[in-house]
Amino acid sequence: MSQTFDVLVIGGGPGGYIAAIRAAQLGFKVACAESNSYDDPKGDPRLGGACLNVGCIPSKALLASSEEFEKISHQASEHGIKVGAVSIDSKKMIARKDEIVTKMTSGIQFLFRKNKVTFLKGHATFSGKSSEGYQVNIDGKDAGVVSAKNVIIATGSKARHLPGISVDNVLICDNEGALKFDSIPKKLGVIGAGVIGLELGSVWRRVGSQVTVLEALPEFLGACDQGVAKEARKIFIKQGLTINTGIKIIDVKHDKKGVVVNYADNDGKPQKLECDRLIVSVGRVPNTEKLGLEAIGVNVDARGFIQIDDHTCETSASGIYAIGDVVRGPMLAHKAEDEGVLVAEILAGQKPHIDYNCIPWVIYTDPEIAWVGKTEQQLKERGIAYKSGQFPFAANGRALGMGRADGFVKVLADATTDEILGVHMIGPNASDLIAEAAVAMEFKASAEDIARICHPHPSLAEVVREAALAVDQRALNM
Repeated sequence: MSQTFDVLVIGGGPGGYIAAIRAAQLGFKVACAESNSYDDPKGDPRLGGACLNVGCIPSKALLASSEEFEKISHQASEHGIKVGAVSIDSKKMIARKDEIVTKMTSGIQFLFRKNKVTFLKGHATFSGKSSEGYQVNIDGKDAGVVSAKNVIIATGSKARHLPGISVDNVLICDNEGALKFDSIPKKLGVIGAGVIGLELGSVWRRVGSQVTVLEALPEFLGACDQGVAKEARKIFIKQGLTINTGIKIIDVKHDKKGVVVNYADNDGKPQKLECDRLIVSVGRVPNTEKLGLEAIGVNVDARGFIQIDDHTCETSASGIYAIGDVVRGPMLAHKAEDEGVLVAEILAGQKPHIDYNCIPWVIYTDPEIAWVGKTEQQLKERGIAYKSGQFPFAANGRALGMGRADGFVKVLADATTDEILGVHMIGPNASDLIAEAAVAMEFKASAEDIARICHPHPSLAEVVREAALAVDQRALNM
């Protein structure tokens, strides 16, 4: 195989496949190379990356299943609904998750065909540059050499593993193994109280596992607004999660009976956690090895990230771009997607931009946690004078009717101009509600702007408006 393309995208995850589709829409001849099969039955590479195959989508499917189980088991009676003994078939729950993933990966292949994007099944490695463009070796089903005038590196990330802890994805698992348990563990340990650890821990807690979370940092959810983090910890403990912060792992041992984690607690005292399975969730590292970057003069930093221009995502090599988890910024699928669109449009001569301060974050626990913009602690550190308004879901009729009244929305605005600087929330449907805040911040809206906009009643969105009103001590329902 020897083909020449205007744009070659390496990596078929959220950033990569979106970049490929957008570039094709703009009239470029495009190819996308992917080598990871993610346990495909036929062994073929699967589009969608870690997010679709072993991350965002499958975890949300399991979260939804576990939430339904908990509603029927523990919350139906509040609505006057009587049910008998409730059980869960974990294998069917996993099978449902797999069906959703397969359907969506097939959907991306359809979009490639629709937009005339060539899907190259194999691992891509740079070998140099010629008059035709960059030379890339494809090692796999579509073996050969392709040339491309422009290349977008979108190879994503993989789970970070701790030294001395052997992840076999059977007893000791990262996110991939934790998504395909063949049975419900009686006792589950989780190392890392980040997004993945809390989401997956909450899945198995709802369906019957006794879950203990061990976090090395002294603060719980340090990236969140601390008011939200404090509320989240209180709610999660009430739900049954055991959360230990400020710990230090000494060693991890396992045998056929299970796993033993020896650690020192926040006071330095030795402790032991015995569990049937252990999830290690301590962050992710970029997939930048084995790409042959040295052949084209692109270097990575000490942590493996590719250095880029912050505005264009172009590397030190002209025509080579990098997006998503392999570059600076949050490791979020929607951030990667926006960067993919940005690069494609730059190649077409357009003038796109991304305001990284307006990228929303979500933790899909129950209640959900979401935020956009600056936290109170960040504003204080930078010496920015601000006003704060907060409103609880407990004072919202829609939330009460749903039986989902935990949490609140907080709006932070500039003390002088009233421009919204950050919005933070913990509560029902926070992943959807945060979109209003992101739109407002993109348009440099003030808290007064949201306060003056008519919101539907009864709705959860009213809590956002009431929090904006509360910035000027004008909340109407509290």
